[in-house]
Amino acid sequence: MKLCILDNDILEGHLHETYSSFGALFIRLFEGVGADWTMDVFNTQHGQYPASFDTYDAVLLTGSRADSFSDEPWVVTLRRQVTALLQSGKKMVGVCFGHQLIALCMGAPVGRAPQGWGAGRMTYDWHRPDLPHQADRTQIALLASHQDQVLELPPGATLVASSDFCPVAAFTVGDAVFCIQPHPEFEESLSAHLIDKRRDMLGEEKYQASRASLEHGHEGEDVARMVVAFLEGTRPAP
Repeated sequence: MKLCILDNDILEGHLHETYSSFGALFIRLFEGVGADWTMDVFNTQHGQYPASFDTYDAVLLTGSRADSFSDEPWVVTLRRQVTALLQSGKKMVGVCFGHQLIALCMGAPVGRAPQGWGAGRMTYDWHRPDLPHQADRTQIALLASHQDQVLELPPGATLVASSDFCPVAAFTVGDAVFCIQPHPEFEESLSAHLIDKRRDMLGEEKYQASRASLEHGHEGEDVARMVVAFLEGTRPAP
């Protein structure tokens, strides 16, 4: 299995020193659940793309501070690349910004969440117990950090997870696309750093609640195991 990771942000300062990049976090996550893959990272803000996507079995889009609907040249280029990948039937995974950008390329509206920022550990209803390793799941708790979200399910997509705060929190398109708003790759310390950074924007009540929520952990590794099986085309034994 060969995975192309399109890293859509540049971590700086403490975050870069601690985590290197979002791409590196995904490599650590997948390797941690046993994925024996070749994983190559390309930074789209620097205009980096593989010479050909044909050599990759799947493409993953990371999160970003940018808006998926931005007119920034690198975002416009990324949307063009993703639209072509969708048309080709390439297996794809999108997380946060990546989730939004894929949905946008499929024709779904994406914009500011009317409820404001989503931050910290958030719980979602899970609607797809048929997905790999999810047979008994009805809810999932993951770490979120976003002010934009997918406002309607893309045409042809199937809802996977939702909440009152984020009605389209995850979706699939057949066996080719899996997209999710929260971050399975995040660690509590990274989430805490982002919450602290946005304390004024969140407001004190939401800040305190978001910070406290991190004490309860999250289920990112469960999502990672599902994504590994989803991309490899495997299903759990009956």
